[in-house]
Amino acid sequence: MSILELLGFGDDGWGGVLLLAASMTIAVTLTALAIGALIGTLITAAKLSGVRIFRIAGDIYTTVFRGVPELLVIYLFYFGGSTFVTSVGHWFGATGFIGVPPFLIGSLAVGMISGAYQAEVYRAAVLAVSRGELEAARAVGMPASLMMRRILIPQVIRFALPGIGNVWQLSLKDSALISVTGLAELLRTSQVAAGSTHQYFLFFIVGGTLYMVMTMISNRVFNHAEARVGRTFRTNFARN
Repeated sequence: MSILELLGFGDDGWGGVLLLAASMTIAVTLTALAIGALIGTLITAAKLSGVRIFRIAGDIYTTVFRGVPELLVIYLFYFGGSTFVTSVGHWFGATGFIGVPPFLIGSLAVGMISGAYQAEVYRAAVLAVSRGELEAARAVGMPASLMMRRILIPQVIRFALPGIGNVWQLSLKDSALISVTGLAELLRTSQVAAGSTHQYFLFFIVGGTLYMVMTMISNRVFNHAEARVGRTFRTNFARN
């Protein structure tokens, strides 16, 4: 078969399958980023808390999930999670091995890793907010909820966006490791296509190219978001 036929969208082509796998990669990364945002926010609150045990717990979390290899975390969540679910199932009378959904557990594992990096991004963004603005808001009696909505959160988003863009790229690459669970994301599908056709160079190049396309589009999206947020702040500053 020719290269065009192999990469086509016909019955024998892999084009549609690869695009579907790329969409699965994006879905995993988006889900992981959302999970990481929730976890990162909680860890940021813990690390900036006045309670010492919360700060220690936050430091332990970020140290562990940034220090342990990502693949080991995925193995632990997938195989350890399956073992745990199987044990619980046996308590309730189930038999045999019970596997966990690869998409769910893979997104959770990458999300936990992403949360450790996002926590540091959010913490740095919070510390970058002018203390004078917060003190002025308190001085005029602004409620804490309004201060969060009008002053803290908008500036945290502004300062955190570049870092979140980097975390997105990290999660996009980490999603390739979920292939060890059998999920048909881009790397796994590229491996299957290469093994089925013996065109290893072709399909790994195509897979890498699709990752590069997703990366370039992601960069454009984040650059646009940063520019728009920057214009909004400049406009609001000029009005004030």
